[in-house]
Amino acid sequence: MNLAFCSSEVFPFAKTGGLGDVSAALPESLAKAGVEVKVFMPLLKGIEPQEMHDGFGVTKQGSVEVFFIKNDNYFLRDSIYTGEDGHDYPDSLERFSYYSKGVLEVLKKINFAPDIIHSNDWQTSLVNVYLKTLYKDDVFFKNTKCILTIHNLAYQGLSEGKKFPLLGIADKFFDKEYFEFYGKVNLLKGGIVFSDIVTTVSPTYAKQIQTSEFGCGLEENLKNKGQGLVGILNAIDYDIWDPAKDNFIYKKYSPNSLGDKAVNKIKLQKELGLAEDKNALFIGMVSRLAEQKGVDILSKAIDEIASKHQLVILGVGEPRYHKILRKKADKFKDSFSLILDFNESLAHKIYAGIDVFLLPSRFEPCGLSQMISYKYATLPLVNHTGGLVDTVVDVADGGGGFIFNNYDSLDLLKAIEEAKEAFKDKGKWQAVLEKVTKFNFSWEVAANEYIEIYKRLIN
Repeated sequence: MNLAFCSSEVFPFAKTGGLGDVSAALPESLAKAGVEVKVFMPLLKGIEPQEMHDGFGVTKQGSVEVFFIKNDNYFLRDSIYTGEDGHDYPDSLERFSYYSKGVLEVLKKINFAPDIIHSNDWQTSLVNVYLKTLYKDDVFFKNTKCILTIHNLAYQGLSEGKKFPLLGIADKFFDKEYFEFYGKVNLLKGGIVFSDIVTTVSPTYAKQIQTSEFGCGLEENLKNKGQGLVGILNAIDYDIWDPAKDNFIYKKYSPNSLGDKAVNKIKLQKELGLAEDKNALFIGMVSRLAEQKGVDILSKAIDEIASKHQLVILGVGEPRYHKILRKKADKFKDSFSLILDFNESLAHKIYAGIDVFLLPSRFEPCGLSQMISYKYATLPLVNHTGGLVDTVVDVADGGGGFIFNNYDSLDLLKAIEEAKEAFKDKGKWQAVLEKVTKFNFSWEVAANEYIEIYKRLIN
């Protein structure tokens, strides 16, 4: 089976979040399962392919080849998606239209006829659109089917309606059945309509996005997919996220040497300038600092949290939250450490050194942090939504995390209080840690589910 996997970011070449991790780990797992995979992404600033050809570069990464679509005017920029104002580049439509046509042309140049094109999010959704419009009579693609995976429905790739002709497809598609969305061009909507199957990154999120509360205006389009909308739970790469072989953390440990987690806790406290105290409940968060991630309700709870416990937050995001969090960090210098940065090594140290990982998300398509936390014997504390429903069961119900059901700071604080009570009982806490380190969220499981979907489409 031949698969062309399309993504705007692939770790280690580029990563702004979970999409980059998924786009590295899933193709590798599919290749190990016998699928012939080629990955396509833009040639972004800082990437140096092993080989350069006319209009594209290529690098062998593990078991797969990664192809880079070259256009320096569009892709050689300091940031992948946004200008200095934090908004999408004004030429986003042109950039990803160029990329999408480029993918189909490079497939022909390298003579790789895919059985499946698997696109991800709005940035690559036009690959599927062009397959079904501009290339629909091209014999090279006569047996090719296409899938679109939605990683976060809130990001849809909107542009001014007057830009629609730049896509190069028939005017009739600028219609509410296809691309038109309140007068704008919606690239994700077009991708949903033209894809044979739409998947999303957890079963619960697949259900939620068919409702007005979580559908972001596209719930009817998603409902129309019927059996063609499927939720497959994301996974994590245990080659990267495993404290037994993690070179970033202070001291490696495994389920058989969980005592060494305490070494990581003390050393992290020291590095962050917090009191070195193994009995303090140490709470942490590594996240984009945006409303989706629950930073609004967390901000209101910080005084209460930081006056009783230790807290570390690592991430960057909306300037308004930077401002609020900076004020709180100044107020609680001894108990709250704020690092407004994306720092891979410190992220690993936080997973290894804290006791409780916060995921107070307003909505969460899948979430990878809770899966990583388990591996590092850190218990997740989550809002009961999206993929967090599929992966976290409360300690009180025999699971390995803490759950709150109402999206507000009072309910969040109540769950932290429950975590504190559980933490006091050292024997019980240890038993839960031993249990969660054995949970398995490997890509092997998810890859097999995708292969079943691919086979269903081909047949």
